Amino acid sequence: MTGVVSRHIIFKSMVISSKIPKVALDAIGCKLNQAENQLLARQFARAGYRLVAADDGADVYVLNTCTVTHVADGKCRRWLKQAHRRHPEALVVAIGCYAERARQELARIDGVDLVLDNRQKPQLLRRLEESGRLNRPAAGEASTAGADFRTRAMVKVQDGCNSFCSYCIVPLVRGREKSLPLAQVISEVKDRVADGYKEVVLTGTEIGAYNDVRAGLVELLERILAETDVARLRLSSLQPQEISPGLIGLWRDRRLCRHFHLSLQSGSDAVLKRMKRRYTTADYQRAVALIRDEVPEAAITTDIIVGFPGETEAEFQESYNLARQLGFARIHVFTYSPRPGTQAAVMTDQVGDKLKRERSRRMLALARTSVRKFRQKFLGKTLMVLWEKETCGVWSGLTDNYIRVFTKSDKDLTNKLLPVKLV
Repeated sequence: MTGVVSRHIIFKSMVISSKIPKVALDAIGCKLNQAENQLLARQFARAGYRLVAADDGADVYVLNTCTVTHVADGKCRRWLKQAHRRHPEALVVAIGCYAERARQELARIDGVDLVLDNRQKPQLLRRLEESGRLNRPAAGEASTAGADFRTRAMVKVQDGCNSFCSYCIVPLVRGREKSLPLAQVISEVKDRVADGYKEVVLTGTEIGAYNDVRAGLVELLERILAETDVARLRLSSLQPQEISPGLIGLWRDRRLCRHFHLSLQSGSDAVLKRMKRRYTTADYQRAVALIRDEVPEAAITTDIIVGFPGETEAEFQESYNLARQLGFARIHVFTYSPRPGTQAAVMTDQVGDKLKRERSRRMLALARTSVRKFRQKFLGKTLMVLWEKETCGVWSGLTDNYIRVFTKSDKDLTNKLLPVKLV
């Protein structure tokens, strides 16, 4: 097939002609990708298309891609190839950050029919229909049946980043900071509550930078809590320098989930400086102390990069020791991956792959110990659990402070918020 290329879009000739086309939406990476996929799902469902799981015979398979590490890149390529192998007749679409960074690279993958960058992603449905590659069902044929596959609604409040940390490609693929209007966010939350969601997660590249006509994150949270009936409100991620008494004081409202994701990245001040992060380890520790003083039993989760250029054994040990001292509820460990166009990618003192793997192994072992210790603190306690899904007779759900809970039940617990004694 011959490819047609423009500034934003790459596509090949194929038309889906089934009566009610089935659409599968997948995402790799951050909760922002998940939020965007939920918006796309609503668009497709309202237009009459049937939403299905990726392995359920989809006519259209869409992958919202991530390019934050080389591992994410590889995963995106594998998933796109697998989608084509599973359903050779399906239309395979790549959107998102990897598509923003390397459209031609994805377009060359066998079976990928359409590539849209981040600017064109919201117009996916319109692009498909206007090109004649997807035929909207007639009004009498429209199917409202679908599969969102989640009980937590992701609501995008902000996109982009102005920080330009030396290792991070996100500002290059997401652009500069921009916030959604406060009224639009509140309307989105109300819509999700009306749809039956018990929990709403506010997402963005840098939600602490939210700013709409002088209304910051504190004002946004106050308005959502005052003007909606959301049962649970969770924040996706914050920076330690954004933690303040005014912000943390809002957690007196128990609808705010006691879960703070604060990226540490390194426990060495020297490494943080090379990373161009905007805080020190002392700043980070003060933020953690404030949270724990004001929000008892809160889960604090984090990201840590191992093997950043120039990281010595002593600097790695500083990270390890600080992570152990702080007792995180969960640690996401990333092995440093050079990203095209970033300052760190051209630093001359790159850490060898063998050493990076060894440091990753040690940090992952600490992560497993940390999560086990955090969970054990709650044995015998009763917490509210939002039940999400059932697999082979076993249900799983989340507490507000991010503990994954399992139980066996013959009842349908989907989207039920129930008190549960943890054993």
